[in-house]
Amino acid sequence: MLGPESDGRRPTQGERGPGYPGEPMDKYQVLYQLNPGALGVNLVVEEMETKVKRVIKQVECMDDHQASQALEELMPLLKLRHAHISVYRELFITWNGEISSLYLCLVMEFNKLSFQEVIEDKRKAKEIIDSKWMQNVLGQVLDALEYLHHLDIIHRNLKPSNIILVSSDHCKLQDLSSNVLMTNKAKWNIRAEEDPFHKSWMAPEALNFSFSQKSDIWSLGCIILDMTSCSFMDSTEAMYLRKSLRQSPGSLETVLKTMEEKQIPDAETFGNLLPGMLQIDPSDRITIKDVVHITFLSGSFKSSCISLTLYRETVPASITDMLLEGNVASILEVMQNFSGWPEVQFRAMKRLLKMPADQLGLPWRPELVEVVVTTMQLHDRVLDIQLCACSLLLHLLGQAMVHHPEAKALCNQAITSAVLSALWSYPEEESLLVLVYSLLAITTTQESESVSEELQNTGLLEHILEHLNSSLESRDVCVSGLGLLWALLLDGIIVNKAPLEKVPDLISQVLATYPADGEMAEASCGVFWLLSLLGCIKEQQFEQVVALLLQSIRLCQNRVLLVNNAYRGLASLVEVSELAAFKVVVQEEGGSGLSLIKETYQLHKDDPEVVENVGMLLVHLASYEEILPELVSSSMKALVQEIKERFTSSLELVSYAEKVLLRLEAATSPSPPGREAAQP
Repeated sequence: MLGPESDGRRPTQGERGPGYPGEPMDKYQVLYQLNPGALGVNLVVEEMETKVKRVIKQVECMDDHQASQALEELMPLLKLRHAHISVYRELFITWNGEISSLYLCLVMEFNKLSFQEVIEDKRKAKEIIDSKWMQNVLGQVLDALEYLHHLDIIHRNLKPSNIILVSSDHCKLQDLSSNVLMTNKAKWNIRAEEDPFHKSWMAPEALNFSFSQKSDIWSLGCIILDMTSCSFMDSTEAMYLRKSLRQSPGSLETVLKTMEEKQIPDAETFGNLLPGMLQIDPSDRITIKDVVHITFLSGSFKSSCISLTLYRETVPASITDMLLEGNVASILEVMQNFSGWPEVQFRAMKRLLKMPADQLGLPWRPELVEVVVTTMQLHDRVLDIQLCACSLLLHLLGQAMVHHPEAKALCNQAITSAVLSALWSYPEEESLLVLVYSLLAITTTQESESVSEELQNTGLLEHILEHLNSSLESRDVCVSGLGLLWALLLDGIIVNKAPLEKVPDLISQVLATYPADGEMAEASCGVFWLLSLLGCIKEQQFEQVVALLLQSIRLCQNRVLLVNNAYRGLASLVEVSELAAFKVVVQEEGGSGLSLIKETYQLHKDDPEVVENVGMLLVHLASYEEILPELVSSSMKALVQEIKERFTSSLELVSYAEKVLLRLEAATSPSPPGREAAQP
């Protein structure tokens, strides 16, 4: 069996056996245990470092093979990005030596409320769930489920307790399961029979371990039925009703009739919907798109963007163009009046993109930004709208930064949230990727420091690195990705430094792919500098990074930003490593770094900032005894003396120059009597 045998001692929670280095459970403190689920134990934990609460589902596995299979099946779920899906934060296998059991651990978002609590509270009070709220959250559930089914992903474990409420009007699906885990008959025999409620949400065929998208439709039908009947059915009656529907669908008719008699809101819509969702034969069951069609064409449900893109009649282009002939104010009015028509929104934004700056009312127009962001949120599943909206926002923010660099009015949380949502909806769409990366780079640098931390917590850092690695052939992705990476690193607050260890090698690949690209080199130098300050460049990477910085300077001596960041990065590395210092002064094919310093000084000697960064590098180089002869032989004394004489008003530069001169003079002074004889 995998793992250590029990030796009588009490092991650390989640102790692993051979082959499983480290212990992810060590970074969590267990607070308490929730009611066990059908598949395992649910623990509420707190991350030691961040104090953020999570839920860890521990699923006991029969052996290493089953655990590895389940892990492999669930790993792709980590990449899901949807506003109404709670993605697993982490997955890992752990061994508990105390009871000799192997566990698959699934780390999830923690929220106190779910649909289950809402239903039970209303049931106890015998109250009807508010129709507006229900229309809104069901629209979110349908949108999330359509997203999963579009990707051929089955939830398999849909029930009220797995639809969490992150706020009063924002819900998320969570606890997606795998086929390996859900078809473990032994597990079901032990767990599910202990609490019949767990099985009552499952489709008839799922009881025989056969899962499909239609199984999710059945479970969702049961959830809707429970929400609409909770005011007049207790929990036991509701459970037996769900079970009876597997053999006798006719029992649904009685409940639907009662809903009409008790004037449950949208009873007619649900009366048309539920019979199709709760068909015993899955082939007779309707699809998620059918569910959307029935509910949202009823006229009451407005929140799902799917219905707006798939089922609403379009406005003729000629009519749209006529409506959009006016100024910005009239176009915004049209967009607000036709908010549900994606084709109108798209053409309106295209029209705005073509308008000159003076007509748009730049540097910014708050109401314009607000309408664009609202459009993105309403039509978040329409790629053309997301692309056009991001282009327009980038144009607006770009103009604002040009005319008013200090302005922060446009860079608000709503923009960040909207463009991030677009990224998660289309994580592989390169054209959108470039726009979103560019927008987030602007908003991150303009917003408070906490924004960078929040973005990192969403997995954005890992997303950038993944695409730098997989999209080397896309220049725009690389440039915008490096730009956003720089913006995230700028405030110095790094949630997790581990992924950054890959960055130097990734940048090396990028620069090798685009050896003559000045913009790429400039972005790379900025990231290298910040990584060096954060201590995220390993000692074995120093020589490689120094070589790349020197290469970038040689390539683009005329780019002041590149030159400044490259010399800052070099100074930072040389300060901590003599190896890096030797790499700067060694003579190579392109010349030594010392000759490059002279070239840079001659080209930018009227720019105090460049000269200051050069001076900082020289100070750190001069701190090493072994480097001093190289500085002397390269005639650095004359250059430093000139810096001191030309920048007398800069205390920093004068200080740098004096320190270097003192070291150089000491190195060239005659040895005291008898010193040579003392040398070995």
